[in-house]
Amino acid sequence: MAKSEQETMAKSEQETSIKLVSECFVKPKYEIKSAKQPYHLGPMDLVMLTIDPIQKGLVFTIKNSPLFLSSESHDNIEIIRTKVVSRLLEKLKHSLSIALVHFYPLAGRFTTQKQPEHNTSLVFIDCNKGPGARFIHATSLDFTISDILSPVDVSIVHSFFDLGEKHVNYDCHTKALLSIQVTELLDGVFIGFSMSHSVVDGTSFIHFVNTLSEIFKSDDFTTISRAPILNYRPCDIPILKFPFLDVEGFICRAYNPGPLRERIFHFSLNSMLRLKAMANQECGTQNVLSSFQALTAVVWRSITRVRNLPKDEQTTCFMAMGSRTRLNPPLSDDYFGNFMISTKFACKAEELLGNSLGWVAMNLRKIIMSTDEKSILATYKALADSPIVIPRETIPGPHGMTRVIIGGSSRFDMYGPEFGLGRALAARMGYGNKDDGKITANPGCEGGGSVDLEICLRPHIMASLEVDQEFMGFVS
Repeated sequence: MAKSEQETMAKSEQETSIKLVSECFVKPKYEIKSAKQPYHLGPMDLVMLTIDPIQKGLVFTIKNSPLFLSSESHDNIEIIRTKVVSRLLEKLKHSLSIALVHFYPLAGRFTTQKQPEHNTSLVFIDCNKGPGARFIHATSLDFTISDILSPVDVSIVHSFFDLGEKHVNYDCHTKALLSIQVTELLDGVFIGFSMSHSVVDGTSFIHFVNTLSEIFKSDDFTTISRAPILNYRPCDIPILKFPFLDVEGFICRAYNPGPLRERIFHFSLNSMLRLKAMANQECGTQNVLSSFQALTAVVWRSITRVRNLPKDEQTTCFMAMGSRTRLNPPLSDDYFGNFMISTKFACKAEELLGNSLGWVAMNLRKIIMSTDEKSILATYKALADSPIVIPRETIPGPHGMTRVIIGGSSRFDMYGPEFGLGRALAARMGYGNKDDGKITANPGCEGGGSVDLEICLRPHIMASLEVDQEFMGFVS
């Protein structure tokens, strides 16, 4: 590794100064009759046991707090911050206890029952096991909001989730399925949410966070606008069991993706519209290709180009998509759990780079459109017949990784949640599920169709992407 790359990695991996102030666990405010029964996992839930939790967080300024706005003097920021955070912590814990009444599986822990007579294992949530959801108060007073928003690389926030303690979803036999960490900054707070990806997908994740915000802002804690629909089992899938006894033996915790840089690239509404118009024009269509299909195409092409793959090397674009709206009739976003499907398009590097942006976007669209109810239910049934977990190993070719993986969504309402501090200034992600070529989409802070992409790449590949003319021509 070149010296400049080493310096970049050293800077991006610098330990954030985190001090634990307090830690507690929160249970549902009231007893729930349904919580006395096991909460069984679906086929896509079980698949996720060996990967990391979903980790997304929001940074807020304390200057939008009513306590700050009503203060007679803004000179003593420490006193104001202490009052703001104290009130935030008290109310957030209370709101969490109410939210867990509705989302009670998140207060439990996994349990594995081995059935030697059948050589099977059953993994489920015992909703009354363990002390509840984890609630952390930490400080990082050497850092300001600017220290989070200004750097090109965004790995500084890793320790703002679960204090940076890494685990995989299966470890939630003893660790919390849900963790919330409130980290005090010098002039703001960061609220980091970690949730087991074996219990929620991105849609259920943001549903919970928005419900927590709704309860926080409400004077009426008895009702919520969108109650989660629990225990739904598509196509009457039975209770699932692994066809082996040693589930633990399939879980890899030593996985190391190697040196990575994590950077957010912002695409304004204008850039998204330009991409969409270009892709459709090259295909001779009008509004057939979406702006996100065009964005995915340009990102995949650009990363493949800067990786300098051999012409005949196969490269693959994996896309993780929600499956609720693809069923007939569509499922509401209120259905709780993992309702996801993964699809892919592969071609040789020469083919990907030798054709137009529109050609790539159109092929991605065809794959997406072919992912219908029939194919989704067939996948679910196959996983139900023989439950599996995702293996956590990277198999790079002779020239490095050849794939990109697109996750997240620019449609998630990341900036809807407020906790008495006004609209969040930015969304950031933790250490979870990072790999070379992993791309996570979020809406841009200004909304209106803008998109933020967090891209993870090898340091020297990221350096090349940052000077790629086609790619940076669309970055705002």
